[in-house]
Amino acid sequence: MKLLIISPGKAHDPAIAGSIAEYHKRLGKRFVLEWALPPAGDKDKEGVAILKLIKEGDFVMLLDERGKDIDSPGLAALLDKHLQSGTKRLVFIIGGAFGVAPTVAARADRTLKLSSLVFPHMVVRLVLVEQLYRATTIIDGGKYHHA
Repeated sequence: MKLLIISPGKAHDPAIAGSIAEYHKRLGKRFVLEWALPPAGDKDKEGVAILKLIKEGDFVMLLDERGKDIDSPGLAALLDKHLQSGTKRLVFIIGGAFGVAPTVAARADRTLKLSSLVFPHMVVRLVLVEQLYRATTIIDGGKYHHA
C-alpha cells in the first residue's frame, strides 16, 4: 500500500530531517511513502493544491486539532484495516498554519488529531511518520511499542 503525506510548506527543517528520513526508511520495508509539500499560502490556495494531489479511490485522513482522538493502537488498527481491505493509497493531510479549506475538510474520509496540543508543522511531520512506523510494529507484533 502507498502512503502519501501532504503538508503545505517548505522542505523538512534540517533539525528534524534526519529523524524523518530514518522513519521513512523504516517504513519503506513495508510501504511506499511519498511526501507532497505544496506551497503554503492562504487556505483556499492551499486547498486547491492539496485537492490536485488526491486521486479518486484514495482514503484521506485529515489531521486537525478538532479531529477524533486516536492512540497508537487505534492508528495501528486503522492502518491494518486498510491493509486488509486492499486500499491502494492512504493520504494524510497536515493542515496549514490556519487550518484547511472547507473543500479539503469535505474530501477527508476521517479527521483525526494526534494530540490535544498544537505543534509546529515540521514537528507534526516527524510525529506522524514515527506513529506510522509504530503502527506497523504493533501490527507485526514487534517490540518497538511497549504497551
